[in-house]
Amino acid sequence: MTVRIRTLVELVRAPAALSVPGDVSAGAAAGHSSRQATMLMLSSCWLYWAGMALNDYADREVDAAERPARPIPSGRVSPGLALGLAISFTGLATALTALSGGRRALRVTVPLAGTVWGYNLGLKRTPAGPATMATARALDVLHGAGPGGFRNAVPAAAAIGAHTFGVSTVGRDEVTGASRRVPGIALTVTTTIVAALLPRTVRMAAGCGPESRRPLAGATMSTALAVYAGTTGTAQLKALREPNPARLQQATSAGILGMIPLQAALTAVGGAPKRAATVLALFPIARRLFGRVSPT
Repeated sequence: MTVRIRTLVELVRAPAALSVPGDVSAGAAAGHSSRQATMLMLSSCWLYWAGMALNDYADREVDAAERPARPIPSGRVSPGLALGLAISFTGLATALTALSGGRRALRVTVPLAGTVWGYNLGLKRTPAGPATMATARALDVLHGAGPGGFRNAVPAAAAIGAHTFGVSTVGRDEVTGASRRVPGIALTVTTTIVAALLPRTVRMAAGCGPESRRPLAGATMSTALAVYAGTTGTAQLKALREPNPARLQQATSAGILGMIPLQAALTAVGGAPKRAATVLALFPIARRLFGRVSPT
């Protein structure tokens, strides 16, 4: 079977991986561990693509009824190829981590990979699904913090995990529709995250405290938090008013996209304003690409 590159991009939701490097960035900034960050970002991206391929392999029968245009049910990709890619990408992600930080770095990568596989092979269909996905994203933040920075990175990991929980809760019902309670949970999570970060944002923007010597940090965090609230919160509010499949899918996509400005804000909080600005610069690129390849 000859598979086009475009089909593989669709299978692994390639542009959605732009929402991944910021996890490592936020963790590295919080844990003051910037060494090997690039390698860890690549590792996380490959593991994300492994999860997407595994997702479509595990859901091939469900997708045949609900999403027949996807690569596997449409016959453009065989189930065996999707599973093979998931295995290969997981192996590559693990190898990259080992090269960057040795055995100590694998203490997070191995549980992270196990969580990704456990989620896709069964847990996502249980009530534990959103929490499992949230755990995976939180581990990805700790992945960037390095063994010595876990404790300092816990707040950033908790914020990313909470956001992921809200997005995953909505995503479970994006095909069938849901009650207002579902987008309501996600919007509550988003509001709570904004409320928690807002005081620090105001202080940084005002130049108070140690951030007064780093004006870029305040400007980046203010912009990032505003983009996060506008992107994620607006879509979730629309879904709350009309919790139909179209609105829920839009809220899910916006939640994945909104991960980027949230990561940028958390990176700025960690004291890495230039890196935060770089993460935020991925947002317009991802938004444009999401219009071509659905991230969900």
